[in-house]
Amino acid sequence: MNIKLRLKTMLFLQYFIWGSWLVTLGAYMIKTLGFSGMDVGVVYSSKGLAAILMPSLIGIIADKFMSAKYLYMLCHTVGAVSLFYAASVNDPTVMFWIMLINMFAFMPTISLSNSISYYYLDKNKLDSVINFPKIRVLGTAGFVVAMWTISLLKYELSHVQLYIASGASLLLVIYSATLPYMTIVKKTSQTWVSRLGLDAFVLFKKPTMFVFFLFAMLLGAVLQITNTFGSPFLHDFAKIPEFQNSLVVQFPAILLSVSQIAEMGFILTIPFFLKRFGIKQVMIMSMIAWTLRFGLFAFGDPSPIGFTLLLLSMIVYGCAFDFFNISGSIFIEKEVDSNIRSSAQGLYMTVVNGFGAYVGALVSGKIVDLYTVDGVKDWQSIWLIFAGYSLLLAIIFYFTFNYKPRQGQDKL
Repeated sequence: MNIKLRLKTMLFLQYFIWGSWLVTLGAYMIKTLGFSGMDVGVVYSSKGLAAILMPSLIGIIADKFMSAKYLYMLCHTVGAVSLFYAASVNDPTVMFWIMLINMFAFMPTISLSNSISYYYLDKNKLDSVINFPKIRVLGTAGFVVAMWTISLLKYELSHVQLYIASGASLLLVIYSATLPYMTIVKKTSQTWVSRLGLDAFVLFKKPTMFVFFLFAMLLGAVLQITNTFGSPFLHDFAKIPEFQNSLVVQFPAILLSVSQIAEMGFILTIPFFLKRFGIKQVMIMSMIAWTLRFGLFAFGDPSPIGFTLLLLSMIVYGCAFDFFNISGSIFIEKEVDSNIRSSAQGLYMTVVNGFGAYVGALVSGKIVDLYTVDGVKDWQSIWLIFAGYSLLLAIIFYFTFNYKPRQGQDKL
């Protein structure tokens, strides 16, 4: 099996785990367990809290002390056990703590999977800008397959989704054991900064990189919002008699999976857009797409016209996510030395899925509760607030981010 196919298999399983519960757990907690919007926000904030500490810490260990492959296996082993236990939890506080443990294990594996991919591509002399998107698209495919599995088996509001995620985690641990060994770059002379593994933080000394990481954090908040409340929003149409038997209500996860299917298409366009327009324009396209994502949600419903708007929202999500998340990872890879690859990718994950996601989870949960009266949520107002936020980010980013490629470097 060639290395690209092996990496595709790894990423398929990596994101199958996440797709098994990330989008549907919020609806399960609200509809089945009776959690409030704030309860759900707090549980999802575990993702942000874990990502603040763990990706950078694990990245440092992978760069300095232990092969990324073995760290990857260890993290997924802990994730499998915690997901199995979470399936039996029905208390908001307990759910928060067990999902925090799971997120402490899972979040580093996202940046580790990127680092592992870049390592093997580099070792086999394959251009990461050209090849990584083609490999990463299988991760999105895994996410989609998981969502369809959960929806078609009617597990969207069931704890079984967590058992499926746990089983997939164990399978990935076994598969990862078969990957080739990854060496650690040993440096004979190191500064105290290098010994502590803080090399990647020097990126903040560059004004353009500081601004890039700042907006990556602010966009991370947006990503958390759609993952947390997209499914509860669609499930709420069941409260309207004319929509009770609509496909949107019966299979919301399948509709939401169109977002990931769209991702698969947009991922493949990233090399063209990065080389043609550069990272600044690509990031602005992402922010405009986030604005459309929420704006279309605000006016969508299961009626023929409303369904078209919902479908368009799913499609633009592909651009919103990929042009921010995947392009950002590639941008970081091209801007750092290979000896701090895992640390830099971990730092990016910390900023996006750590600080950004944590703030996004708490603030979005508060906004949802603020616009909830007698159990009825004013989703249109909620989505328009998020759309306005995304548009404001795009405007400010346009005037504050000024990046020029190094001499002899392709446009990014």
